[in-house]
Amino acid sequence: MNKTPPSINDWLKEAKAHPSAPNVGMYLVHNGVVRETAKAKVRYNEENTKPVVGMDFSYDKKKLENAIAEAYKQPGVLYIKVWINEGMLNVGDDIMYVLIGGDIRPHVVDGLQFLVSKIKNECVVEKEIY
Repeated sequence: MNKTPPSINDWLKEAKAHPSAPNVGMYLVHNGVVRETAKAKVRYNEENTKPVVGMDFSYDKKKLENAIAEAYKQPGVLYIKVWINEGMLNVGDDIMYVLIGGDIRPHVVDGLQFLVSKIKNECVVEKEIY
């Protein structure tokens, strides 16, 4: 399927027009990208991995909704927007965008880490192609 990535500028304009905006002191954006280096190499130091040429990527929409709802319960998190790609992706293609806004930097950083971790560990299926 391979969807068209969003405009982060448009997302920020939308976020700053949201009712939560007067209480937001920081927005952070995460942009996950398909990389050539295999997950086994970067996470587990497995040296004999082949280069990645693509990725078959999908996600569970209900699990994503639940992860977003949980992230809103994190201290200081006031705004969240998520876009996730699907289908056969190439090296360099966008996997996901996550925009999170909150009251203070530590809360926003922690909220982003919480949500991206939930998405990566519970919501998506990624199969690297070598």
